Amino acid sequence: MPCPSVDVSMNDSNPTTPHAIDALGRNLRDLRISVTDRCNFRCPYCMPEEIYGESYRFLPKPQLLTFEEIHRLARLFVESGVEKIRITGGEPLLRHGLPSLIAQIATLQGVRDIALTTNGVLLARQAAELADAGLQRVTVSLDSHEPDVFQKMSGRSFAPDAVFEGIDAAEAAGLGPIKINCVVQRGVNDHQVVDLAEVFKGTGRILRFIEYMDVGTLNQWDLGDVVPAEDIRKRIHARFPLEEVPPSYSGEVATRFRYRDGSGEVGIISSVTKPFCGACTRARLTTEGRLVTCLFASGGEDLRTPLREGASDAELLARIAGTWSRRTDRYSEERSHQSDTATDGRPLQKIEMYEIGG
Repeated sequence: MPCPSVDVSMNDSNPTTPHAIDALGRNLRDLRISVTDRCNFRCPYCMPEEIYGESYRFLPKPQLLTFEEIHRLARLFVESGVEKIRITGGEPLLRHGLPSLIAQIATLQGVRDIALTTNGVLLARQAAELADAGLQRVTVSLDSHEPDVFQKMSGRSFAPDAVFEGIDAAEAAGLGPIKINCVVQRGVNDHQVVDLAEVFKGTGRILRFIEYMDVGTLNQWDLGDVVPAEDIRKRIHARFPLEEVPPSYSGEVATRFRYRDGSGEVGIISSVTKPFCGACTRARLTTEGRLVTCLFASGGEDLRTPLREGASDAELLARIAGTWSRRTDRYSEERSHQSDTATDGRPLQKIEMYEIGG
């Protein structure tokens, strides 16, 4: 049933600005900001080396939002209801001066959570400065603790030791609780699910396994490569008995399980076999300033052009609210009913993962 474009409740940061609400009644609460399209990894499921090689041209600097532009848009998103902001990439730690952006975002009234997703390789040298700037939490992507599998899945010759050093530095800087995200792909790293669980069991760090998803169009995704969440749970439970616990907050993407021996918890994100689109409150701001309303979207609303052409806050707020109010996205719930080709027979185009940070 269609819903109005705004909620009757008002944003605490600006009581004159109503909250945005989409066509399925979902509030705008989370904003993911991609600060760069560059990455020092070439993960086959995101930026395959054969496409993103040495000759690939990433966005030139003038096309990227400046930190001042990001700060202004973030403020307007907060006025529209956003309470949680996550910095993503590409690899966000490649963006020079990132702590200064964190410090600007930390000044926004109404933001109660500032987090960052990283592959962790550069985290050891930046964790303390990021924490001092106002960053509260980090999520580290780690698809394997085994060097050969890690290198295969990252497309680079880095050792996982660098990531573990970054995790240790983040913990020392107080950027916790630290979450570790592992994409599980059949025949590639699914053999180490239980072993990886054991690595983090009892450490206070929360490991989350993610079903391999069909984000973008370049990763040759196949349903046969997906290890279902229930399979992952059974494998871990057979070695370390688990019991499900309630979500930490409404709309949490991971199903949480705690170890029965009290040694922590593990999460499983099942966007393929058990979609959770119905509670999605996340918007994404791309590196070049497009508002994207779904991880699997084919495009987004341009905010950079009106921003640079002198649009007022009211005009930009209207564009944000209008885009969100028309939102009907629930791709994961409809995946099995959708064709992967357009009406003209060409493959459907979706924004690539590195552009919107997952």
